[in-house]
Amino acid sequence: MKQTAKLFAIALFSGAITLAGYKIGFEKQPETNSQNKIQTSANLLSKVNLGAENIDFTSAAENTIHSVVHVKNMSTKRTASSIFEYMYGYQRESAPVQVGTGSGVIISEDGYIVTNNHVIEGASEIEITLNNNKSYKAKLIGTDKKMDIALLKIDEDDKLPYVVFADSDALRVGEWALAVGNPYNLTSTVTAGIISAKARNLSKDGIQSFIQTDAAVNPGNSGGALVNTNGELIGINTMISSQTGSYVGYSFAVPSNITRKIIEDLMQFGNVQRGVLGISGSELNSITAQKLDIDLTQGVYVADVSEKSGAQKAGIKSGDIITKIDNETVNSFAELTSYINSKRPGDKVNVLVLRDKKEKNFEVILTKKEILSFEFNGLEFEDLSDEVKESLGLDYGVKIEDVNNSNFEEYKDQLKGAVLLSVDRMKIKDVDALKEYLKNKNGQNSYYKIILKNKQLVNIIM
Repeated sequence: MKQTAKLFAIALFSGAITLAGYKIGFEKQPETNSQNKIQTSANLLSKVNLGAENIDFTSAAENTIHSVVHVKNMSTKRTASSIFEYMYGYQRESAPVQVGTGSGVIISEDGYIVTNNHVIEGASEIEITLNNNKSYKAKLIGTDKKMDIALLKIDEDDKLPYVVFADSDALRVGEWALAVGNPYNLTSTVTAGIISAKARNLSKDGIQSFIQTDAAVNPGNSGGALVNTNGELIGINTMISSQTGSYVGYSFAVPSNITRKIIEDLMQFGNVQRGVLGISGSELNSITAQKLDIDLTQGVYVADVSEKSGAQKAGIKSGDIITKIDNETVNSFAELTSYINSKRPGDKVNVLVLRDKKEKNFEVILTKKEILSFEFNGLEFEDLSDEVKESLGLDYGVKIEDVNNSNFEEYKDQLKGAVLLSVDRMKIKDVDALKEYLKNKNGQNSYYKIILKNKQLVNIIM
């Protein structure tokens, strides 16, 4: 009996040791594995959450639709050109009222609204309808035709819902974006897509720099909001790329940083204060890099530096390659333009260039666009100010600032201060466009169409 009890005690003790060993040696390990699995699972889950099905667009959409308005442009169309009206005071009787529609974005609680210039251009009356169907007459504060932005104002005693601006420079390709507007008069329409590209230039003058997205944008969306998933404004929807006029894959928006700067200028100065470096050039690629005997294939090659510009005063020369501005890498001319468009005349920027395969840094004070000049055949040209363009009813042309050609001595008084409209029937938008065209003429004569100071329209061959 004692022997049996002794064996039982030993067995019990052995079982306890075995159980304890199991607890220590085996149960601890699954706990560690379990934690590892949870951590891995969490990592996988975070990656899965990047998918569209797991992103919540509702908050951004709900906040934005109340800040996006319907813009109605009521106008009467006349057939006489602005030049003839200017010269002869010619006007036709008003045609029936025409109505155009688009979208706008409330950017302040006291009723400031941003939209596209083309949405309200030529309007005799602008009507704004909020998401709650309340309507107001809007006042035009100012426009920037080159960037297609307009600022409106409505009066309302109550505080209005509005969107806040995000930093469009911080956007990354592949981020989600929502387009909110009124396509085909369908109010409060929200579509989603991703940022397809940044700093997209669609014009020949190199001034524009758009955000490209594949969020569906159609006629009527113009002037509406492009927002991030937080409901913050990253751009103003402006145009689509389409042969049919409807959405087929890509749309374009003016970045919020450029929009904000334009709006602040219009509020403070009444016009856009556009600063420029004062250089013309082209983007690098493998072909130009080989010709220049450099390894870079991205950046901006400086072909020419404008007289009196900040770039010239700072010491930037033709042949330099701009690689960075304020420590921001410059991959293309559009990226350089996008950054400069968010600055004003008098602002300082640090420009890093590659010269003779060595890096040099220059502090450039941006100059005002209108002061840049160009001399050709004894005629000195300057860009027209926005005020002069508006007074003439023009969106193109350059001013003849001075005449130093003896062949025109007889007409010097009339030519000085006159406006050059076109060369060889090509409209001249600004000094840069004139310079670019004439440098390829190789001394051949051209036909200049000019409005003299006495309002006479003349053609000059030289």
